[in-house]
Amino acid sequence: MKPIMRNKSFFISFGLLLTLTAQTALASIDGWLNWRGPEQTGVSRETGLVSEVEIDGKNHLWSVDLSGRGTPVIANGRLYTMGYRGEGPDLQEILLCADAETGKTIWEFGFNDYLSDIIYLRYAIGSPTVDRETGNIYVSTTCGEFACFNPDGKQLWTISMMEKFGRLTFPNGRTGAVIIDDDLVIVRGITANWGKEGPARDRFYAFDKITGELVWRSTPGTAPKDSSFSTPIMAWYGGKRVFYAGTGCGNVVCVNARTGEPLWRYHYSYGGVNSSIVKHDDKLIVIHGRENLDNSEIGRMIALSLNGTEDLDGKKQKVLDVNSELWRLPLCMFTSSPVLVGDKVYQVVQTGDLYCIDVNSGKVVWKEKLSNAQLHASPLYADGKLYIPMKNGLFYIVKPGDTGIEVLTKIQLEGNGLGSPSAWNGKVYVHSTEKLYCFGKAGDNPGLVKGSTEKRYDKAGKPARLQIVPNEVLLTPNTKQDFKINVLDSNGFLADTMASDDASWEKFIPATAKVKSKLKGDFNDKGTLVIDSGNDPSAGAFKATADNLTGVIRGRVVPEMPFSEDFESFDLNVTAKSDGGKFSYPPLSWIGGRLKWEIRELEGNKVLAKTLDRVLFQRALTFIGHPDSTGYTVEADVMTDGNRRMMSNVGVINQRYIVALIGNWQQLEVSSNHDRIKVSVPFSWRENVWYRIKTRVDLNDDGSGVVRAKAWKRSDPEPKEWTIEVPHKIAHKVGAPGLIGFSPQSQFKVFVDNVSVTKSK
Repeated sequence: MKPIMRNKSFFISFGLLLTLTAQTALASIDGWLNWRGPEQTGVSRETGLVSEVEIDGKNHLWSVDLSGRGTPVIANGRLYTMGYRGEGPDLQEILLCADAETGKTIWEFGFNDYLSDIIYLRYAIGSPTVDRETGNIYVSTTCGEFACFNPDGKQLWTISMMEKFGRLTFPNGRTGAVIIDDDLVIVRGITANWGKEGPARDRFYAFDKITGELVWRSTPGTAPKDSSFSTPIMAWYGGKRVFYAGTGCGNVVCVNARTGEPLWRYHYSYGGVNSSIVKHDDKLIVIHGRENLDNSEIGRMIALSLNGTEDLDGKKQKVLDVNSELWRLPLCMFTSSPVLVGDKVYQVVQTGDLYCIDVNSGKVVWKEKLSNAQLHASPLYADGKLYIPMKNGLFYIVKPGDTGIEVLTKIQLEGNGLGSPSAWNGKVYVHSTEKLYCFGKAGDNPGLVKGSTEKRYDKAGKPARLQIVPNEVLLTPNTKQDFKINVLDSNGFLADTMASDDASWEKFIPATAKVKSKLKGDFNDKGTLVIDSGNDPSAGAFKATADNLTGVIRGRVVPEMPFSEDFESFDLNVTAKSDGGKFSYPPLSWIGGRLKWEIRELEGNKVLAKTLDRVLFQRALTFIGHPDSTGYTVEADVMTDGNRRMMSNVGVINQRYIVALIGNWQQLEVSSNHDRIKVSVPFSWRENVWYRIKTRVDLNDDGSGVVRAKAWKRSDPEPKEWTIEVPHKIAHKVGAPGLIGFSPQSQFKVFVDNVSVTKSK
């Protein structure tokens, strides 16, 4: 073990100090910077906001034609919002930057949807987030493209959470908002990654907000029943920086925001908890809209006591019981979040009623009917008023009192009101499914309250652990990766830094690993990870040790083109519980491979077979290469079980397009999202017969492209002509090669063999 070299550590720490000092000097960015606003509760301290509004009349400053379902944010006079425009294959989610005073567009950026399950127009159900120190804007799209922009619209970095970490998508399209804590930006989603993190779980990922490098990942819940877009709220508790959030597995969780360690959870719903949480003194107020754990009723609001949860040793997540509940109410709301004002909570429920609740006793003070239903939108409280969009497009401004509300404004917006309002500098912004509206008074508002009340970090304590950044890497053969090492105290705060070569490194295999695989590379004497030149895929972990402190990183190596796989080198040494047959796990480096596929023997050959024992994975989307790949051709042999009445689907993925044989419809299909891009031609194929698929994507200088594919019986010669050619005006430019298998209701297996990925000629 090498000792920590304090002189080197000093220079790194001094450089970090200079960086933080520079960021502090730039900390002049103010505004409504995130979905829930400066208080994390949907509350603004600003006064002098409008009470009366008329469409195209009084206090209606401007509107912009842009469909949306989320919340605009405002920073230094600029408005940022997510919306969508276009039809069919040309639909894009739009990050819009506009002048907050006039609505005039400054810049915008379009994102394609790809490989998602989104149906109808369930896009932009979320919000950008602006960093107070740099002014950078962070956004997560519906299909999981996580990106950072500077205020001038330059994309600084982007991460395909789907292709890199196995993020799943769902028809509901709920995305939510990322959060920023000091140097970290945190995003969440249900992922089916690799290795230990192969099983689908609702996970949180923290990245360095400047570099986009992964700092930690966290799995605080259990197997999910649903996705969740509950935006975490930051807090201080028990000497730790934490966040609280609902999860797709029906838990309320507390996670150390500096390390990702799950501290405690409370399970109280069978479905996902989508509404965000509010914190009042030593309790959390939470609501959900699914079946309760302890009865068959739908929905519940609770106050969850934080007393006693500070007794945490950081080694094992604590599971709270029902005694932690202070009170409960039979209220049902699936996605709209509560607003906390003093000792009162305001909540719109699923039936369109507005409730006022005493936060200490749980007593309902009053309720008022606003509409017949509500979805997504949470109220904004400012200047003694509540601003409330409703699902049917009604927009209310009401003044809450001791016994009810006074309706000050009731107007009809174009489209549905699914996005929560925001307020800044005398103006209220609300996004409907048709327009972005600005209501208020022109010019600066003297009632604007600026400045953040957030507590800064205290001095760290004694070093207790190592945090290695990046915490997980994706590499290719014959490449290198440098790391930095943070020395953290027991609460997760930065006590020191060290260079990578100040630690000793060794390959590490967790005791629970089902595949005893090692990353094909090693650390040199400079502390740099050097990947071998061989083109075989690999995955594994390394452990760093210094001064009896340790830290672990994970990594994958995916092959460079050309590469192929016929599965003959795998040992079938695992016994399946389902049928007692022998199988091997697919390559550990594949994203979304574990639990979805097995390597089995079939007709004297080893092939990849779709599993059937998990209905959750009846659709297997698996990536076998690098997300930045472009200009390549994918080929594979494919086959399905079934009969004349029912067959499964099987195919390949090329640059974010799926090319698959569709069994029940007897078609060869090109798709990316079925509601956006889905083109097919008739193709007659039979069960239990091998076919071969070949596809490439050709890009043009104007950004358009053509997806070309052919299929034929494997025993026949390859046809000269393409079976299908699909033009796409705004083509996907990059994407990881992969495989797709869909066994409806997990009834019939599909098989894949002789996969090859080559550079297109």
